Amino acid sequence: MEDGDWVLVRRPAERDCWSPSLVETETEPSKPLKVRFSGPAKHWTDAIPIGNGRLGAMVWGGVASETLQLNEDTLWTGNPGNYTNPDAPKALSEVRKLIDDGKYPEATEAAVKLSDNPSDVYQLLGDIKLEFDDSHVTYAQETYRRELDLDTATVKVKYSVGDAEFTREHFASNPDQVIVTKISGSKSGSLSFTVFLDSKLHHTSRVNGKNQIIMEGSCPGKRIPPKVNENDNPKGIQFCAILDLQISDGMGVIHVSDDRRLKVEGSDWAVLLLVTSSSFDGPFTKPSDSKKDPISEALSALNSIRKFSYSDIYARHLDDYQKLFHRVSLQLSKSSKTVKGDGYLDKKKLMSSTTGQHFEGSEDDTVSTSERVKSFQTDEDPSLVELLFQYGRYLLISCSRPGTQVANLQGIWNKDIEPAWDGAPHLNINLQMNYWPSLPCNLSECQEPLFDYTSSLSINGSKTAKVNYEASGWVVHQVSDIWAKTSPDRGQAVWALWQMGGAWLCTHLWEHYTFTMDKEFLKNKAYPLLEGCASFLLDWLIEGCGGCLETNPSTSPEHSFIAPDGKLASVSYSSTMDMSIIKEVFSAVVSAAEVLGKNEDDLVEKVRKAQPKLYSTKIARDGSIMEWAQDFEDPDPHHRHVSHLFGLFPGHTITLEKTLDLCKAADYTLYKRGEDGPGWSTTWKTALWARLRCSEHAYRMVKHLINLVDPDHEIAFKGGLYSNLFAAHPPFQIDANFGFSAAVAEMLVQSTAKDLYILPALPRDKWANGCVKGLKARGGVTVNICWIEGDLHEVGLWSKDQNSLKKLHYRGTIATAKMSSGRIYTFNKQLNCVKTYTL
Repeated sequence: MEDGDWVLVRRPAERDCWSPSLVETETEPSKPLKVRFSGPAKHWTDAIPIGNGRLGAMVWGGVASETLQLNEDTLWTGNPGNYTNPDAPKALSEVRKLIDDGKYPEATEAAVKLSDNPSDVYQLLGDIKLEFDDSHVTYAQETYRRELDLDTATVKVKYSVGDAEFTREHFASNPDQVIVTKISGSKSGSLSFTVFLDSKLHHTSRVNGKNQIIMEGSCPGKRIPPKVNENDNPKGIQFCAILDLQISDGMGVIHVSDDRRLKVEGSDWAVLLLVTSSSFDGPFTKPSDSKKDPISEALSALNSIRKFSYSDIYARHLDDYQKLFHRVSLQLSKSSKTVKGDGYLDKKKLMSSTTGQHFEGSEDDTVSTSERVKSFQTDEDPSLVELLFQYGRYLLISCSRPGTQVANLQGIWNKDIEPAWDGAPHLNINLQMNYWPSLPCNLSECQEPLFDYTSSLSINGSKTAKVNYEASGWVVHQVSDIWAKTSPDRGQAVWALWQMGGAWLCTHLWEHYTFTMDKEFLKNKAYPLLEGCASFLLDWLIEGCGGCLETNPSTSPEHSFIAPDGKLASVSYSSTMDMSIIKEVFSAVVSAAEVLGKNEDDLVEKVRKAQPKLYSTKIARDGSIMEWAQDFEDPDPHHRHVSHLFGLFPGHTITLEKTLDLCKAADYTLYKRGEDGPGWSTTWKTALWARLRCSEHAYRMVKHLINLVDPDHEIAFKGGLYSNLFAAHPPFQIDANFGFSAAVAEMLVQSTAKDLYILPALPRDKWANGCVKGLKARGGVTVNICWIEGDLHEVGLWSKDQNSLKKLHYRGTIATAKMSSGRIYTFNKQLNCVKTYTL
């Protein structure tokens, strides 16, 4: 769909051309996917992130002295808490009456009584410090290279000192739960350095034997600053990190220095293995009651990998990582009319991308990624979009794996005792956005920590629901932490009072089923959580005027309105976001019940009766989507949140096929909101424009994100990218990295249970030629697409385990595809099936 044109049209057919098959499930990237630097990091956001889901490191790449800043995902302040407030029902009655009387500013003020304590705080682990001999101070700067290879999840640093070249390799292995560094010199005996461990947390460090350093420490038992009274300063999470050092056989020696440092002299190479453990034993166990011994667990982990060589560990790392990363490939290029030469498109060069070859042109490996980001506003290099898309997938693999903690506001990477916004999961967009790419970008396993976390939240949330709201089921508010906090945040209602956090998470449960068609997951994991959530929502909803069901009190996250009396307020009833999320949850419950044969259950019947009584999404007098139940004046029309468009994306209640009037209103809402905002807001808007199939506007938001941020001169709420491609609020928040990958996928493929839309928001003049392989669609379908000069060339579809019937849509052409499991179907641009064979 072209912007502003609400009728799908089909361009005239163009010449056909040859292409190889599009069916491989694992592919090599078509061009080097590398984040490059020409010098050591000056700021933390110049460092390169590595991670295995649980452990993370930031590689600075210093020459004379090097820092690997370390994280472990269970290191948090605090202890399990009591997330209930017995005084809340009285305060709730007061707030509800004020709202019923139309006294919204007074209700906003009174709602502070419903707030609770803040979340606990994500901590750091510490640093590996490396100090090299004096000769490294005068290294040849022109020889320096530092890069992250997304294809191998490996960081490499190279530089020369005199006639010797030094190389460092860093990676974080998931199979062996270890951070690995290999340092080598090209001249025999040229490697000398000192290594030690350090931390900003309370810790001790000592050498163990001749080649190990053990660091033990603890997280604060309460948020900083703790009270002086020792009895009121409980024991926090304990941790241990062990660094094991191995050097080349027969060349070099290791000395112990001040019982804290190891000094290597005259070696050819050295391998550092870093393992960690903590006393965290789940969100419901106090650290003082934990039976876990971090030292013995870390030693055991180290012993289990000492039998492997560096090559063995690296091979196991590669195999594990690439099984996930290689599922999806993306290649983009501009129109042949804009490339150098005679303007003729070399079709074989383009189409060879499906077999792992390069698009025409080669990338200069001396150009830093930050320079590419700087120049994007003028050159609009599509390969940088490829890199940023795959970087989001890399980060998700690196910070969220089965069995780990949920990806927090910074994934797992944090350098501060008091990180921005506590580094805590925020449930009014940020945590959910972290997992948007997991399904369409073919990383469904990476979403498992979110569901484990949701299960923990439901346990604490049932207590909060019962005590605070005298309701059944379970509820979660805006901010949580490792202890599965479910009560409201501390402070003003505009951010603290929001009862829909758990409900939004529940929409991910149903989406997981629609993409994977995993009925066991739906039955055993998803449906019990959906039932509990729906039970709370049914109790939370109260009958208002005209028999409608209302949420009262209600906020639109972090946004205020001007009440009829001219005063600023944020608390009213039935915000559009509340209603949109509830509609999604109720729809999921009904659909899941049908799949599981639970149609006759009492809860399902109650949900069905409630559905038609929910407030419908309304259009304001200016033609935009109303954000609140009343058409209040907006004091900040360019506000960063677009909560009232939840029904368009990630929800499904506003669609071009069924609610065209609301789509037009959503279009104007986005126009009115503007393009400015933090990174996560930018990528949400990208996905929203894509869902409207407005390719030009979706691309404008892509371009808006790719602006280089200067860490020394950050502008709040401006967005952009740091030199290491971390997304900025500023400061760093990882959600926009994930949102970007999801939004690009949305531009290329959209789906429902029955429909599949091909290239629905492709910016044909910017990405005229391309191939994407391995994206997922609802119904368990894998999708490969190739296009030339902005027009579809070929699409391949298959499903391993499901028979499915899909309507294929491409620019006005509709075709029905009946697919059997285990078979591959290839369609041409007329959507005729031209090939099929067994997977």
